[in-house]
Amino acid sequence: MSKASAKPRLIHRFTSNSSEAKPDILAIEEPLEIRLGFGPESDRIQKSLSITMRTPGHDFELALGFLFTEGIIQKMDDVTHIDYCTDDAGERSPNIVRVELSAEIKLDWGKFQRHFYTNSSCGICGKASIESLETICPTPITSKIRVHVDVINSLSTTMRKEQLVFNHTGGLHAVALFDSGGNILFLREDIGRHNALDKIIGAALFKSMTPLTEHIVLLSGRSCFELIQKSVVAGLPMIVSVGAPSSLAVETAEKFNVTLAGFANGERFNCYTGVQRIIPQ
Repeated sequence: MSKASAKPRLIHRFTSNSSEAKPDILAIEEPLEIRLGFGPESDRIQKSLSITMRTPGHDFELALGFLFTEGIIQKMDDVTHIDYCTDDAGERSPNIVRVELSAEIKLDWGKFQRHFYTNSSCGICGKASIESLETICPTPITSKIRVHVDVINSLSTTMRKEQLVFNHTGGLHAVALFDSGGNILFLREDIGRHNALDKIIGAALFKSMTPLTEHIVLLSGRSCFELIQKSVVAGLPMIVSVGAPSSLAVETAEKFNVTLAGFANGERFNCYTGVQRIIPQ
């Protein structure tokens, strides 16, 4: 099942001395509910895990990437089935995904609920955020990757050419996964930055590519703690963003041995941590 990521809308465009009605394209925003099935075969439990506002498309990747970066699954074998839910009439709902976990997965739902948080506005302090990440990734990332400065400068141009929905709407974030030579492997767009990254990680999980210790991820916006956290769980050693990093993003990248670059505009960038992985001119 696939849904459109954009839809048309008649708008009125104004300038200082004129106005006109013309068609425009809007990025779609709809909720996605992720439901989990878990427990022994004789006593399966079904619970709603999360609701996120997202751009439809690659929903299974989004769900898998989310479960992976939250530490609920570690590999595709932890998932026995994933599909859209059906209603009483047997129709599949495009906004509800159910993920059935292996009976071997021991999920303490109460503990998970108490430690669950999704963004920087929840009131969790920086120290608690990093400590929570340390329970999933107890050691810094080890990688032999080294990338030439020209490759890093090429990433934003390469990604921009592939942003098909953004080209029509101007309203989506993008995340792209590259190899060390600057070749693009996956690109995903979404109205939410964290969703786009989850889709990328989910795509890699489908391909059994994790951990991504020899890859680069490019973010179309700024880099915050949540995006660093997801990248660390996926084993990504190098994060490049078009925008600025937050202070907690830099602290987290440094703690987990991640190379973090920002303000990458195709001609220059700033490196905040892990400069040893960058090959200068």
